[in-house]
Amino acid sequence: MQVFRLDDLDAERAANQGAYLRFLNERNMSVGLYALDQGTQDPQQPHAQDEVYLVVSGRASITVGEETTTVGRGSVVYVPAGVAHRFHHISEDLRVLVVFSPPER
Repeated sequence: MQVFRLDDLDAERAANQGAYLRFLNERNMSVGLYALDQGTQDPQQPHAQDEVYLVVSGRASITVGEETTTVGRGSVVYVPAGVAHRFHHISEDLRVLVVFSPPER
């Protein structure tokens, strides 16, 4: 069993001065913590893997393909592989768990 604490993961991510920290990489999936502060831009490009976002804190809009919605704590968003997507109008610092399947390399 592996156990992770969001506060510890966020501190490690910040110490490495990055917006993304991959903390689990297994045969069929990888998991990371993505952070975007209020008012920042999301530079993402489409990924080769399916992904699921679980918003653990913050508030923003997300556009996936041609669809846009507002997300906040507890929101879960599925993004198919290869589809353009990004967070925007980030009104509260955003912390998101990201699950990639197959794992991001």
